[in-house]
Amino acid sequence: MSRAVTLSRRLLLERPLAAPDGAGGFAQTWETLGAVWAEVVARGGREMDGGIMSLAAARYRITLRGAPVGAEQRPTPECRFREGDRVFAIDAVTEKDGQGQYLVCHATEEVAP
Repeated sequence: MSRAVTLSRRLLLERPLAAPDGAGGFAQTWETLGAVWAEVVARGGREMDGGIMSLAAARYRITLRGAPVGAEQRPTPECRFREGDRVFAIDAVTEKDGQGQYLVCHATEEVAP
């Protein structure tokens, strides 16, 4: 028997948009698709070389209510979650159960210490 899911964190789901940068190219901006309630569980982390400064990357398992494939509220790997100044880049999305009641997003948060 699996444990109960506690959806106690409000996250914004965002997807990337390419916007003209005024110089003939494009810059990436983010469009908010809406708020979701989720359970956020830390899964580990590591330190990386970020060039000029080192970065810490923490992995998370983010569980939220399921949504049908193709629905705007269903996260995909190019999307991200935002909680205030914190950003969680989605690496993969899987269904938690056979009924699709919950989705599990494997995500990474990069932090400059």
